[in-house]
Amino acid sequence: MPSTIQIERRGEVDWLTLDRPVRLNTLTGTMVRELCAYFEGLQSDYGVRIVVMRGAGRAFCAGLDIKEHLSGDRVPEGAGRVRPGHHLFDIVKLMRACPQPIVALVHGPACGGGFAMALAADIRIAGESARMNDAFVALGRSGCELGLTYFLPRIVGLGIATELMYTGSFIDAPRALQVGLVSRVVPDLALEAAADEFVAPMLKTAPLGLRMTKQTLNTALKIDDLHAVIDLEERAQSICGRGPDFEEAMSAFLEKRPPRYAAPA
Repeated sequence: MPSTIQIERRGEVDWLTLDRPVRLNTLTGTMVRELCAYFEGLQSDYGVRIVVMRGAGRAFCAGLDIKEHLSGDRVPEGAGRVRPGHHLFDIVKLMRACPQPIVALVHGPACGGGFAMALAADIRIAGESARMNDAFVALGRSGCELGLTYFLPRIVGLGIATELMYTGSFIDAPRALQVGLVSRVVPDLALEAAADEFVAPMLKTAPLGLRMTKQTLNTALKIDDLHAVIDLEERAQSICGRGPDFEEAMSAFLEKRPPRYAAPA
């Protein structure tokens, strides 16, 4: 059983909670390994359609636990990691590779690695207390780490990305909403209800169609050619169209009832 995270399954949705509240859910070697193992397992878990990710206590994740890193539960460096798939940057890769959409509920500090995990999610909802920053540049490292160089310019534009990455300055919830970093800002106590407003419509979609949408979107972001992207989209539509979901969706529409989709085999 994991010791630094909690997984609560509610129907087809996993509620993943970072569970080191006394330490503001800061990252240790154990938490990195447990998060990597969880996201790796999602690849073949067709019972989970969506993941909601959040932090216990007063924070989403305040970054690296420096005290533990220097003296105890060390986060492995790239050259000497425990095994492939158990490094801090692997969390971000595995979050993007898992076929389930991830909704991040961000409250309190989301710094460094916590900021990177929030950016790696598909949808971000901020509590009013949320404060996010690129902490790496303030710790004697480059501000380019854990995918921030990839995600931030795509989400908020180059100008704001460079501001945040060069200075390590915090961005609060109102400004994060203004620049498109988050989809919504709500009181901290309303975060779970706000997540349900995104989760509910996603659960009404076809399981395979939702998985293919995330996969196709991720791949399309790597391609700078319209024709290649259209070909990629056509492939996804063809795969979904060969299954029973398309006919079920049309029948449900004509019969004015909710569709009854079968889980992907």
